Amino acid sequence: MSFCSDEVNFLVYRYLQESGFVHSAYLFGIESHISQSNINGAVVPPAALLSIIQKGLQYTESEISIGEDGSERTMECMSLIDAVMPDMVESRKQAIAKSNQVKAETSSATNGDDGAHPVDNHTDAMEVDSAMDIPSSKATVLRGHESEVFICAWNPTNDLLASGSGDSTARIWNMNDNNSGTSASQLVLRHCIQKDGTEVPSNKDVTSLDWVCDGTLLATGSYDGFARIWSIDGRLVNTLGQHKGPIFALKWNKRGNYILSAGVDKTTIIWDANTGSCTQQFPFHTAPALDVDWQNNTTFASCSTDMCIHVCRLGDIRPVKTFQGHTNEVNAIKWDPQGQLLASCSDDMTLKIWSMKNDQRVHDLQAHSKEIYTIKWSPTGGGTNNPNQNLILASASFDSTVRLWEVERGTCLHTLTKHTEPVYSVAFSPDGKYIASGSFDKCVHIWNVQTGSLVHSYRGTGGIFEVCWNHRGDKVGASASDGSVVVLDLRK
Repeated sequence: MSFCSDEVNFLVYRYLQESGFVHSAYLFGIESHISQSNINGAVVPPAALLSIIQKGLQYTESEISIGEDGSERTMECMSLIDAVMPDMVESRKQAIAKSNQVKAETSSATNGDDGAHPVDNHTDAMEVDSAMDIPSSKATVLRGHESEVFICAWNPTNDLLASGSGDSTARIWNMNDNNSGTSASQLVLRHCIQKDGTEVPSNKDVTSLDWVCDGTLLATGSYDGFARIWSIDGRLVNTLGQHKGPIFALKWNKRGNYILSAGVDKTTIIWDANTGSCTQQFPFHTAPALDVDWQNNTTFASCSTDMCIHVCRLGDIRPVKTFQGHTNEVNAIKWDPQGQLLASCSDDMTLKIWSMKNDQRVHDLQAHSKEIYTIKWSPTGGGTNNPNQNLILASASFDSTVRLWEVERGTCLHTLTKHTEPVYSVAFSPDGKYIASGSFDKCVHIWNVQTGSLVHSYRGTGGIFEVCWNHRGDKVGASASDGSVVVLDLRK
């Protein structure tokens, strides 16, 4: 067996990514030159570092528990720290040897009665309703990306699915009139940079993407520090270069004339989508900006690892409002459909709701037991196409659950608990009746919002980073850690 430092560095890098430490992963990747290694990330399975550590621990336990004569001696499980301490390993060996000597003496004194008793190893199997499983005939697996696919988003007017990957490409998959189970045509959007007068692949992750409201343009953000605008036929329209470092999020406004981006350089930028120029840069955060969301066509909110949320307006030189109260980095923010309430989630395990009318939070929702990675509002209530349904907020956490919240009273309506690994993404169907969730347990679950019951399930081949619904609400897209993109056809 042999290994090199590049392999160790890559496994640590992937572990940081999979654990949600996105920014630590980025910094580690830069310092260890991950992009210059020849390792194909698409073939490395999730949790590879933990798997190899676990095997090493099992080997150490075997080495201690198996005697020189080949006999096996029982021992308590070791912790990882115990296994790397020579004194602890040696004391375990001595304790087992002494214990076995006592057992041998006791056994000889009992006239051969070994005192053995049958052991009941029966465990109840988890109940699984196979009728809920989405059959393979209803799932189209799209292959082409050469590394993890972090994001995906449906075109708002037709069945074009965009995806962004660690292979420094975004892709547009044509699923119009596509029958499940068949391949789809793809456009490859290669993210390149200028080097010595020629264009070369950036070798950086595509971190974010968003379609303009009429579906004619796609914007992407990358770890190479550039935002890009692409036409629907895959042509590069504009390159937006003002950030000094990776872009973590970007969004079109509803009118489609501005793009908003957030970066590791602690700033947010409003771009003129027609010219590609920087309209205004907002330097108010004191640490990397993680997420942004428009309240209207000229006002937006941003959040950061500095634990602050700023509301800014185009033309103003200071924030309109600043919300403080989180005690750890704020991962995501979202305005409700009417732009009156702002929801935020954090590594402090809380979900908070803010109003422009108040300086203090409206609700401080504490129920999750681990970091909350993302949040989504339902497309229901006033100002939506579903005005007769109550407004609901969904939160997805590393505690493997999704929670649905009734906003007016700030109460938890349902806790969705079928996932077994961190949940990275949730998305409501356009009619607000269903919600899809994607987890690193490789499963996409679809739930009834009103009852909280599980309606459909699909198990893929990689951990799920993102889920999204098409504009009709009859297809769900999902992007995965093994480089695959899956489209689930929910039509009868």
